[in-house]
Amino acid sequence: MSQHKILSIVGARPQFIKLAPVADILKKKYDHVILHTGQHYNKNMSDLFFKELKIPEPKYNLGIGSSSHAGQTAKMLAGIERILLTEKPFLVIVYGDTNSTLAGSIAAAKLNIKIVHVEAGLRSFNKVMPEEINRVLTDHSSDYLFAPTKTAMSNLKNEGLSGKSFFTGDITVDAIRNNISYALENQGVMKKVGSDKYYLLTLHRPYNVDNLNTLTRILKELGKTGKQIVFPVHPRTASILKQGASKLFRNIRFISPVGYFDFLTLQSNAEKIITDSGGIQKEAYILKKPCVTLRSETEWIETVSSGWNILIDPNKVKSFAGTIESFFPKKRHEDLFGQNVAERMLKIINEIS
Repeated sequence: MSQHKILSIVGARPQFIKLAPVADILKKKYDHVILHTGQHYNKNMSDLFFKELKIPEPKYNLGIGSSSHAGQTAKMLAGIERILLTEKPFLVIVYGDTNSTLAGSIAAAKLNIKIVHVEAGLRSFNKVMPEEINRVLTDHSSDYLFAPTKTAMSNLKNEGLSGKSFFTGDITVDAIRNNISYALENQGVMKKVGSDKYYLLTLHRPYNVDNLNTLTRILKELGKTGKQIVFPVHPRTASILKQGASKLFRNIRFISPVGYFDFLTLQSNAEKIITDSGGIQKEAYILKKPCVTLRSETEWIETVSSGWNILIDPNKVKSFAGTIESFFPKKRHEDLFGQNVAERMLKIINEIS
């Protein structure tokens, strides 16, 4: 086992963003190996992010792709174990709450390799969400929990995990800080928008997009806002929209998935952001954009209590266009997610080694 080798396990867009500032700071001292499970394999959701964020090319790509949760996780477990036995790192870093996160933590734990979980302690308290199961199991199998918020620290304490928990702040702060200037200097994506007044929409949760009738009802309601809505369509959602729904909504501009810089640009120029993504709620807050979350709960409860995010469950609230139109945040904007987060993480990792 090498005391200078660290292995990061990623597989999805939000993890690539978290990885970038961590990889940049680890290279100063450690042999840092990147393992990509292949959970996101769309070019705009994988390869482009590595290129734009200047992340070193993964040494390994398992190419797992889509499958059932159990099937996907099982394939990842086998592949990750094989690589861990070859590389023999002293530390594994997992990020967020995907199946890649869970598989990485279990594989490393079984081999008695120390594990850092970046973005630990988040809880939606909705175990219907696979991400919630992944978070809880990963936190309990990891050795060092890097919590992004005070609420996350409290959640970990309530589960008896305070002894291995560290409040680092959220690594997304560093990712945005490192890239926002470049994104705003290169705004070619705005040609696809056709207007400087729009709401930005993202949808990918199965309960919002997997049923055509549900998805159609949500999009029709959003159409009542009278505002142009820019919708970079997630591959999952695109497969549903191929059934013809996209022709029904003239105020919604459907565009293909975009890279990280272009998405930062779209967020920065939007009047409001409408999403069911956990990570985008956080990015919206950091960018000081009003956020409407189409879910019944959120992991990022601070963004709601601060007045910058509201929750709407479109499966229970049938009419919500007016709520979106009338939502304007409080003027006060607190620093919820910290600063210089990668440096704080590095300090702890140095103590581990």
